[in-house]
Amino acid sequence: QICNQHNAEAPKLEQAFHRMAQAEPNLDHDISWVLLPSHWAKIVVALISFLCFANSYDGDFVFDDSEAIINNKDLRAETPLGDLWHHDFWGSKLSSNTSHKSYRPLTVLTFRINYLFAGGFYPVGFHVINIILHCIISVLMVDVFSILLGGLQFTNKGRRLNLAPKTSLLAALLFAVHPVHTECVAGIVGRADLLCALFFLLSFLGYCKAFRENKEGHHFSVFWVLASVVLGAVAMLCKEQGITILGLNAVFDALVINKLNVLEFIQKLIRKDKLLENAGLLRKGLLFRITLLMSGGASILYIRWRIMGTGPPAFTEVDNPASFADSLFVRAINYNYYYSLNAWLLLCPWWLCFDWSMGCIPLIKSVSDWRIIALAALWFCLIGLICQALCSEDSHKRRILTLGLGFLIIPFLPASNLFFRVGFVVAERVIYLPSIGYCILFTYGFTLLSKQAKKKKILAVAVLGILLINVMRCALRSSQWRSEEQLFRSALSVCPLNAKVHYNVGKNLADKGNQSAAIKYYREAVRLNPKYVHAMNNLGNILKERNELQEAEELLSLAVQIQPDFAAAWMNLGIVQNSLRRFEEAEQSYWTAIKHRRKYPDCYYNLGRLYADLNRHIDALNAWRNATVLKPEHSLAWNNMIILLDNTGNLAQAEAVGREALELIPNDHSLMFSLANVLGKSQKYKESEALFLKAIKANPNAASYHGNLAVLYHRWGNLDLAKKHYEVSLKLDPMAPGTKENYNLLRRKLEQLQKKGG
Repeated sequence: QICNQHNAEAPKLEQAFHRMAQAEPNLDHDISWVLLPSHWAKIVVALISFLCFANSYDGDFVFDDSEAIINNKDLRAETPLGDLWHHDFWGSKLSSNTSHKSYRPLTVLTFRINYLFAGGFYPVGFHVINIILHCIISVLMVDVFSILLGGLQFTNKGRRLNLAPKTSLLAALLFAVHPVHTECVAGIVGRADLLCALFFLLSFLGYCKAFRENKEGHHFSVFWVLASVVLGAVAMLCKEQGITILGLNAVFDALVINKLNVLEFIQKLIRKDKLLENAGLLRKGLLFRITLLMSGGASILYIRWRIMGTGPPAFTEVDNPASFADSLFVRAINYNYYYSLNAWLLLCPWWLCFDWSMGCIPLIKSVSDWRIIALAALWFCLIGLICQALCSEDSHKRRILTLGLGFLIIPFLPASNLFFRVGFVVAERVIYLPSIGYCILFTYGFTLLSKQAKKKKILAVAVLGILLINVMRCALRSSQWRSEEQLFRSALSVCPLNAKVHYNVGKNLADKGNQSAAIKYYREAVRLNPKYVHAMNNLGNILKERNELQEAEELLSLAVQIQPDFAAAWMNLGIVQNSLRRFEEAEQSYWTAIKHRRKYPDCYYNLGRLYADLNRHIDALNAWRNATVLKPEHSLAWNNMIILLDNTGNLAQAEAVGREALELIPNDHSLMFSLANVLGKSQKYKESEALFLKAIKANPNAASYHGNLAVLYHRWGNLDLAKKHYEVSLKLDPMAPGTKENYNLLRRKLEQLQKKGG
């Protein structure tokens, strides 16, 4: 590096600098690849990364998007912004026992901004931001790879030189088009990984700027070192992996800035050599910078720990079965097998799945399992790379391999189960950052092959073919992420043993009204995982609706036996028992559900229905009132209160409740209809008519609305209008109870009037 000199000497100094930079081996020298100016390289990378995922822009909210976005109250304007800093990614309080402790307030803030600008839950805006973020990250990768592959060199004017323009472009393209990134880009929840990666890279580039006016490493900018710590903290507030950039900055500093020989340093450390300064530990301010990075990282982790609370996240065995194994051997073997699967997804991203849990990957329980070969292959490759990274005489090779392994392994550590249990087996989203290391190693391997190959163009064509295949795979996988049906069905061939895949296919079919097909998939989910209580609950619900009450009760009873605090299953069991006219058991089930979920408006609603069937009117009204207190927009509870009060002759109270309900839910036509009936009986015909007409405007095909309006006109004496609405009602529903009789009475009355008039 060259310090600032007099301007007149600048051209000579830059020439000298270029000569010095060429002293190191140039990776670009031996590869047959296109050489583009830096700005054109970035444009190409941006366009290709956009091309890969553009078809996901109009996709739906799928899979985890429902919980993280649609059902997340933190996105709504009425939730104070301050709550984001005390809630997890899913909108639950961090202090709650059910919280996953995923603390990502900045990601949730971007979702909230999306929601506010779109004026609601419209997925296009969310998807577009994800695609743009991936394009920006891919463009930044050009600069990052130019440093990691070519080294960090500046001119005397502080301009960073790209000493590996060809290889950095290739590596950035490999990153931009990697199919394993589809989950992060096409799945809106992947925003966390994208934002984390963005600030992760900005932290790294900021750290590199600390040495812009550096002379032989003795001078550096403390400001940029601290800025990189702050950017690392921002990355962590987007997703937990972000904190690992501080460790990678330290590794980069030691290897690139201080040119530390790791093996030599370890040997001197073992010999307790007093001349550790010669190994590069103390010179050039390395120790001071690492102290800043470590202090910053420790402070960030402490603050996060204080906010998050001391309790670990609560996961179940189905989320990560290996972590619940009693044997240390079984845990270790399976963790390593999971690592090999992640490595395979980077090497051959063909079999991709939205979820790898619940039996998708059966546990390895003995060394006779053939899958042990995958572990052996992984460690054979890793040990080989580590040996080369430590022992090679080529310092350039040592540096690139160590950086490649560092970027591959260090960002993956939070997902490795080594420090704490994670809530998944394999997750494609967590290898978004580690893929940087893969791209470094792949590109370096390509340069080594090119150096040996006689026909370099054939090798270049092969790499181009890999890029094209990956582009097509990204486009195909993006289209599968556009809807839940396509996404869930795509997983059936990849993970046929995954109970959650069958459950989600069944749920999607049930939501579309195809109950017969849904039953088949729910049964398969329960067969694959006999303790899958959510599949039992949903299957029990469908059987209940089909009046197959005996089997529904058996399934729901088994679900609450397996998971005694499963409130939804207790409520559904109560509904089935109510249908079987076992009222005492039903009441007990409802109260058990409420005990496990205190704020459960739907359960209070169903409890009110039970009390109404038993003519316990006061209890029914109290239950429905509780439902509306917990959920003011609970239309069914409001309606039942109005109808019960109406039927028992409490018209004044029914009217008051109806008006209260319409103030809270002004556009609910069923409430308009119920209140109109009450007003009609109270002889407030004009107001009743207005509400009936408003309800009919909102729902013109409801036969009962026309029929009851006809009754109102009949009472009021507007016989022609009564006749008109009786006829509309009978046209919509010829079997409407009472309407035909009322219509015949009206016709006879009209005939009598005509005779009198005649």
